[in-house]
Amino acid sequence: MKVINLISGPRNLSTALMYSFAQREDMTVLDEPFYGYYLQNASLEIEHPSQKEILQTMELNEKKVIENINSLSNKKNVFVKGMAHHYLTDSPNFILNWENVILIRHPKKLIASFSKVIHTPTLNDIGIKKASELFLFLKKNGKTPIVIDSDELLKNPGNYLKKLCNLLGIPFSEKMLRWKKGGIPEDGIWAKHWYKNVHNSEGFAVQKSSSQPLPNHLEPLLVEALPYYEILKSNILI
Repeated sequence: MKVINLISGPRNLSTALMYSFAQREDMTVLDEPFYGYYLQNASLEIEHPSQKEILQTMELNEKKVIENINSLSNKKNVFVKGMAHHYLTDSPNFILNWENVILIRHPKKLIASFSKVIHTPTLNDIGIKKASELFLFLKKNGKTPIVIDSDELLKNPGNYLKKLCNLLGIPFSEKMLRWKKGGIPEDGIWAKHWYKNVHNSEGFAVQKSSSQPLPNHLEPLLVEALPYYEILKSNILI
């Protein structure tokens, strides 16, 4: 059994991918298991939606989170949906034993969407800098991750997921393309703030939010984010 570790930024297709892998009978999915640890230990400039509830209900010890993931993988494949910025160390050696997939989206679209929930995000909040650092860390250690792009995925979800599954060494299943409207039991308690689009969906689809304009006050953040995006862009699976 293996751990498939999705490293993403917020307001991407990470939740839709979690729903996709949740349709597989051979897969256990986990929704951002390091979120509580991150909120407990990061230097945050803003309060996250449902932050107090998350801290009260989630495991806050990183070592115990890792042990739980590895324990689950003894019984079944595990798909971990996680945010890049939830990794607070520069050398998260524990992910070297996992199959790592980095999901990216053009930062202009990501920031515009993210600002609908958190109005003044920082570079650390959107995860692209950390994602590029994790890519370089994994590559340096001979574990170059798969890099996938949400826009590429949406062009032809079936073909793209077949390519991804092939690289992961697992069979593709048509079940990954459809799910029922509404949430899944594995949803984090923050779903009410972030998952409206995926709860209203029955499969991968371009969202109206993908074309919303970038607020003027976030133009400097886009300029900051673009160099890190460029590091990953040349490695996208197409």
